[in-house]
Amino acid sequence: MISIFGIIFTFAMVFGGYLLAGGKLDIILKSLPFEIMIICGAAIGAFMLSNPVPVIKATLGDLKKVFGGSIWQPNDYVELLLLLNHLLLVARRNPMELDIHLDAPEKSEIFAVCPKVLEDCTAVDMICDTLRSASMNYTDPLQIEDLLEKKIEDKKHHQDISVHALQAVADGLPALGIVAAVLGVIKTMGSIDQPPEVLGKLIGGALVGTFLGVFLAYCLVAPFSSKVKATANNDINFYRVIKEVMVSYFQSHPVKTCLEVARQSIPHDFRPQHAVLEDAIRNKKPNV
Repeated sequence: MISIFGIIFTFAMVFGGYLLAGGKLDIILKSLPFEIMIICGAAIGAFMLSNPVPVIKATLGDLKKVFGGSIWQPNDYVELLLLLNHLLLVARRNPMELDIHLDAPEKSEIFAVCPKVLEDCTAVDMICDTLRSASMNYTDPLQIEDLLEKKIEDKKHHQDISVHALQAVADGLPALGIVAAVLGVIKTMGSIDQPPEVLGKLIGGALVGTFLGVFLAYCLVAPFSSKVKATANNDINFYRVIKEVMVSYFQSHPVKTCLEVARQSIPHDFRPQHAVLEDAIRNKKPNV
């Protein structure tokens, strides 16, 4: 909602200020469809030319983050910690029993506690691969931490691809606005024999291209890129919680200590209260 309000507020301030200063919208509105076609068409074409299909799909998919916000919400962190609590208790009680849940997480009663995790391959792999490593005597906390951090960095790298693609479009839009303006000047020069009032409108129409390129770059696309980046950084914290729990577990801390260390690492806006987590652990136990 705040993103939609921000867009409306930006348009209101820019065009409202223009009108209050005595400007007229008829010149802008008359040139706008053609300028949008030139600038946006060139930007979309350049975007498609400079990025492979997976990046294009990822960028279009990430645009929903501008309006939808983070994938992981505070309740998801509670469910994640609840899931990890149950898995670690099983691992401490009977490691052989844990294999049933790790080999087929989609059928596990424990993983059913947090269904959104099952939809995220990175989270499932981090949990299952790390716990499975214990059966292979790969239990060095420093090595576990390094391995999980590499997985998180890989995930972050893939998330940042769409951010860079959007920022590249934002960086190119002012130049594309100049292209549209130059074409408008060329059109104006073809009517150089016209009276000043006609030439004035033609020149004004040409300058709409420069305005539109700068406006789209700095008032829309660049803020979109920044919002996607901020949202992606928030989402990365979800995987860092998994890392904190796993590293603490392989340091032989009690399960409750592992959860508390991870809970305190969650950013304040998403961090569940200790009492909320304790209540969830008491009341939501899987049938295992």
